[in-house]
Amino acid sequence: MKRQMKKCYGILCLLMGFLLCSCGQPGAEDKDFSELTTPGRQEEAYEYRTFFLPAKDGPIQPYVGDVMPYYEDGVYYIYYLKEGGDSYNHSIYLATTKDFVTYTEQEEAVLEASDSGQDHWIGTGSVVKAGGRYYFFYTGHADSADMEYKEKIMVAESDDLTAFHKIAGWEITPPDELGQKNDFRDPQAYYDPDTDTISLTITASKDHVARILKYTVSADLQKTNYDGIIFTNTAGDFWNLECSDTFKLGDKWYLTYSAQDDTLWYASADQQFGPYCEAKRLEGKLFYAAKHMEDGENAYMAGWARRSESPASTRSVAAWAGNLAVHKIVQKENGDLVLAPADSVIQQFQNKRKLLADDDQVLIEAGSSHRYVDLCSCYERYMIKGAFTYSGDGSFGLCFDYNGEEDRYKLISVSPNENKLQLLFNKGATPIAETEIDLEPGENYSFTYIQEGSVGIFYLDDMAALTVRLYGVSGKPVRLFVNDNIVTFSGLEQYSN
Repeated sequence: MKRQMKKCYGILCLLMGFLLCSCGQPGAEDKDFSELTTPGRQEEAYEYRTFFLPAKDGPIQPYVGDVMPYYEDGVYYIYYLKEGGDSYNHSIYLATTKDFVTYTEQEEAVLEASDSGQDHWIGTGSVVKAGGRYYFFYTGHADSADMEYKEKIMVAESDDLTAFHKIAGWEITPPDELGQKNDFRDPQAYYDPDTDTISLTITASKDHVARILKYTVSADLQKTNYDGIIFTNTAGDFWNLECSDTFKLGDKWYLTYSAQDDTLWYASADQQFGPYCEAKRLEGKLFYAAKHMEDGENAYMAGWARRSESPASTRSVAAWAGNLAVHKIVQKENGDLVLAPADSVIQQFQNKRKLLADDDQVLIEAGSSHRYVDLCSCYERYMIKGAFTYSGDGSFGLCFDYNGEEDRYKLISVSPNENKLQLLFNKGATPIAETEIDLEPGENYSFTYIQEGSVGIFYLDDMAALTVRLYGVSGKPVRLFVNDNIVTFSGLEQYSN
């Protein structure tokens, strides 16, 4: 198989510049969005680096689907289901990185779907190293009504991580006790050298309730044992708990999953496979199918940032697949998890920009009508840092101009009275995504916001993260807004790279 590797986005962006002058004023090489007046034209002009996208296939833009990360020897291998372009039925492709800022994209598929049969479509899986070999456990999704099982677990092997070869005849089928043969997918594999076995977690449902199952497979793949259900959903009416994963931080084990059509969740336990405590949400609806990876120092969650089918939509962000997004996982003293920006992502923003605001501290008092203060310019790639304290119940945050009309403003909103951090369209009338927060008036809270292209992530430091999608806002002002509150924003800074 051809294995040509190509440098993606990072080098191109460096060659083209898009740098800033040293005084902090807008640089001559800042991308000019004045002629790119539609969301679609802006999206086509972006050169994604940190929020990786596959290279275009002719005029077609492919997207990153479910992510299957793996780490070895200083390299993060980001396997993903590729949506569109030259990918046949969600074949698995690969991008690698050492810093989460620039990526190298492999042109050829790592594992391709078949013309027909059980893996006519490929579903999510994972890579594990056992006995000197790499194994890729994946979901075989049949597309024919005459197949007995719609989904089975299958496996491929490799000796170099760049191309995997299917092992014919090896499969795991749903146990009879499930009472269904349709939803059985997303194997996550863990090798135990002490027992020379591989543990698999698999998502399925029983009696129309979402579950996570466990299997044990011998390292030579000759023996497979079903160990039963290790987690049952009690938090909502979810179809499946997709892309489950487990990892250890400190003395706690964590189970993560994306509840279908919902958000990323986690539960903790004293042992790897439970019993687990009640699950909690970890992010919003626009960060999906995330799995963890770790390098010996830090742990990360890698998933995809959801997109819209149409950049011009102001009603929803609901399409499958999008850009790659990575968070650092932070464990708090009480065992809770919070997501933070990767250090290398922060460090890429070295050029301090002059704010549109008169000062780095802004006091805004607002009644029932929104009040706005211009903060900075919305460049192709930038970071905002700051802090706030408030005294009322109303909302406040960042406002993005979509088309010059106030009733179409897009808001990243801190809502103390609802205990929510939200993405809202149409000046708050259209909720898009949210996550829970817990704030107190009079306290000082810091935040970090990073945006590249139409993808942004708002971090309420040490508390919450919210991935957002903001089409059509580049080249326009980013504003502070307050409604029915008194808010002091302080330490405001903007950086680009």
